[in-house]
Amino acid sequence: MINAMEDKFDIIVVGGGHAGCEAALVSARLGLKTLLVTLSAERIGFMSCNPAIGGLGKGQLVKEIDALGGEMAKAADASAIQFRMLNSSKGYAARSSRAQTDRALYNRYMRECVLHRGGLDVLEDEVTDIIAGNRSCRGVVTASGKKINSRAVILTTGTFLNGLIHVGLEHFPGGRIGEKACAKLSKNLRQRGFKMGRLKTGTTPRLDGGTIDFSALRVQKGDSHIIPFSFSTEKIKLKQLACYVTATNKKTHAIIKKNLHRSPLYTGIIKSTGVRYCPSLEDKIVRFSGRESHTIFLEPEGLNVNEYYPNGIATSLPKDVQEEFVHSIRGLERVRINTYGYGIEYDFVDPTQLYPTLEAKGIKGLYMAGQINGTTGYEEAASLGLLAGINAALALKREPPFVLKRSEAYIGVLIDDLTTKGTAEPYRMFTSRVEHRLVIREDNADIRLMGRARKLGLVSKRAYDSMREKKKKVNAGIKKLESAVVKPSPRVNENLAEIRTAPITTSTSLSQLLKRPHISYDDVLKIDKTLGPLEYYEKVQLEIDIKYDGYIRRELVNIKKLEKIDAVKIPSGFDYSSVNGLSNEIKEKLEYFKPYSLGQAARISGVTPAALSLLMVRLRR
Repeated sequence: MINAMEDKFDIIVVGGGHAGCEAALVSARLGLKTLLVTLSAERIGFMSCNPAIGGLGKGQLVKEIDALGGEMAKAADASAIQFRMLNSSKGYAARSSRAQTDRALYNRYMRECVLHRGGLDVLEDEVTDIIAGNRSCRGVVTASGKKINSRAVILTTGTFLNGLIHVGLEHFPGGRIGEKACAKLSKNLRQRGFKMGRLKTGTTPRLDGGTIDFSALRVQKGDSHIIPFSFSTEKIKLKQLACYVTATNKKTHAIIKKNLHRSPLYTGIIKSTGVRYCPSLEDKIVRFSGRESHTIFLEPEGLNVNEYYPNGIATSLPKDVQEEFVHSIRGLERVRINTYGYGIEYDFVDPTQLYPTLEAKGIKGLYMAGQINGTTGYEEAASLGLLAGINAALALKREPPFVLKRSEAYIGVLIDDLTTKGTAEPYRMFTSRVEHRLVIREDNADIRLMGRARKLGLVSKRAYDSMREKKKKVNAGIKKLESAVVKPSPRVNENLAEIRTAPITTSTSLSQLLKRPHISYDDVLKIDKTLGPLEYYEKVQLEIDIKYDGYIRRELVNIKKLEKIDAVKIPSGFDYSSVNGLSNEIKEKLEYFKPYSLGQAARISGVTPAALSLLMVRLRR
């Protein structure tokens, strides 16, 4: 850690949250002299909300971060105390990993990674402005009066940008409870012409585990067969803990309805938009007034702290109301609240002002990542931080940018949605946002992305070789199944009867058997033991490639069609006013968004097929 600034840095990262950690680490790994400026070095990588990584649509992001050489998956594996594969009863494209983590261990792991990374310095200070001349970013100004020069700056300010905390009708500045907000930086970004908005999120009260009546609760255990997040993790070493399930009831709802006049949400004090898919408890009770209960998951905060996070009751109601409604819940009648829940409003920058590289369109060398882009969630923030760090480093090296397509990665969908469509509410990733989810899944993130990461020097030769070996084994396994034929026999048909599938009456290849809905590779292995066992991801990919072969081929044809239009690049500084036939409205939109390709232009709301045809003709000329 440094206290005095004399040198010039290549890249300065502002903020030590999930986006800031990934951005700073990847910048240093790529050989750029990097400085991370944070309000508190102790809070580097701190989990502000629930102590969990992954979830529906988010597990895919974590796998992709790992395949690209990021740190989040390894940190999750090193601190995980419960693993669950969500949607395990559904198709592989819908499945997502989630891990309950030890909050303190996760924080410690990320902090140690950052503090001991060569080429990366850390400064405890507040950034109040950027240094920018001739529309180019050249460093930052801090609250202590330092002017620190750099060639690029990445802003990852989380909820600290003009943050305002609400507990009941009381409100006070803060980026997190007990930590100050960054008001000056927000004001200065506005003065520099950035279009900004305001969003809202919140957190739950934290409960003393020693005062919970667990005998009244339903136990929720994790998976017995654990699939780690990182492709390089061989085994999860920590003790695994159970979560517990309870629910609100009519009495809980009556207490909250009685006190809505004391809620900042329903008295007009909070005016910003919250997370639609993760509403506060008071919001759920008003919006879903017909429901008599809402599920609550009691999630352990760690191995060495007897504290629980009651996922499902985020609130900004007053402390006395929190006490009353929490004590109305089964199993929590005598619980002690260690920390009260709160809501927080914060500023964000309209992400349509960013290129897909996450560089600001108005100021060269200025990048933004995380909640400043309008997202919510650790995983979205880390994904954006990693890509911002990669692109800032590549730009300084004068190498081509690293942009992921929608057909390549969930991260590609995330960035394209933000930079092309913008967001009016905190953006959260879901599998439903991804058109090509059958071909971009958790299990094949390494095969999809690790080759590109290896070329950048972000993954080790060992990890890359391991991925290639897995791919080789899958391909060899498919060929074996296609060539192996079994004849009808009592033994074969008895095996098929055991798994409740129809007997065969003619000679059938093992790949044809595997195409049946309820047959797995392990079932086929019982019929022909010469095939040999496979690891989890090898089996998953082999099964998907065989079972969904026709669907995948069709999907790949559609992707190629879309890639043709995305391959038509629009030069920087292209003059849209010179394109005859375009309406003034479309010209203004294109000039504002500055799309990098015809494909991105097509995804901008209001840009018609006729306008695209005119653009195509002009670009060909």
